[in-house]
Amino acid sequence: MKSTELFNHREFHEAFAREIERCRRNDTEMSVVLLDLDDFKDVNDRIGHLAGDAVLAEAAERVRSVVRTADVPCRVGGDEFAVVMPESGLEQAEQLFGRLQSAISGRPIGQAGRLHISAGVAELKPEDDSISFFERADQALYRAKDAGKGRAFTADGHAA
Repeated sequence: MKSTELFNHREFHEAFAREIERCRRNDTEMSVVLLDLDDFKDVNDRIGHLAGDAVLAEAAERVRSVVRTADVPCRVGGDEFAVVMPESGLEQAEQLFGRLQSAISGRPIGQAGRLHISAGVAELKPEDDSISFFERADQALYRAKDAGKGRAFTADGHAA
């Protein structure tokens, strides 16, 4: 399989917890964007898993192309990606979603054609630990998919 050259699931959770602690120590904001490729199972069914792996690698490259150097892009599983955004509030995370959407959906990816992404966006709250923070972003992602895909929702329930 062609590598996405992104942090994996385990590395994501380690970096996520580390960045939460660093942002708390420095009293700075932090956000996360959790996204996935809409209907990716259909892509694998249509073009096969090897070609699907190449699509994932290209999507990962497009993610890397629009994040800041301070951001931590990860592949957290299957067709799901996350970008940890230290020292960033909700507005910067929403802007990143726009850049991700343009980069991934703006032109076809290999044999898959034009893909769309859905995302959940969350900002670190004082009461969050790494689990609750991640779960809020994950629930926002599910709301985005339920609302018709190709969009992002914030953890507080509004469309990004």
